[in-house]
Amino acid sequence: MHELAISERIVAAITDRLGDARVTRVVLEVGSLSGVVPDAVRFCFDVCVQGTSLDGAALDIVTLPGRARCSSCAAESEIVDPLAVCPCGSVTLEVMSGQELRIKEVEVR
Repeated sequence: MHELAISERIVAAITDRLGDARVTRVVLEVGSLSGVVPDAVRFCFDVCVQGTSLDGAALDIVTLPGRARCSSCAAESEIVDPLAVCPCGSVTLEVMSGQELRIKEVEVR
């Protein structure tokens, strides 16, 4: 489960940056094509924050849709699968978004 390692790095990145400041809320952006399972991150986050300055912090996850541009017809569309096909039939899609995983916001007390 790579979500445990992801959660550990999120907690470490925040504590490295903020030290002992009491964190009350963290907002993550997770792309729908990232391969990250939001519910697994939530579970792992709750485990990883124990005994840190993030203990008890709320975790909000914003899921970002996948978007791609067709190399053949230049149409842009929302995609739910990295192996998507453009309505024109082309399989040469350039993924523009949906692979993100970022700490968007951190609230401190």
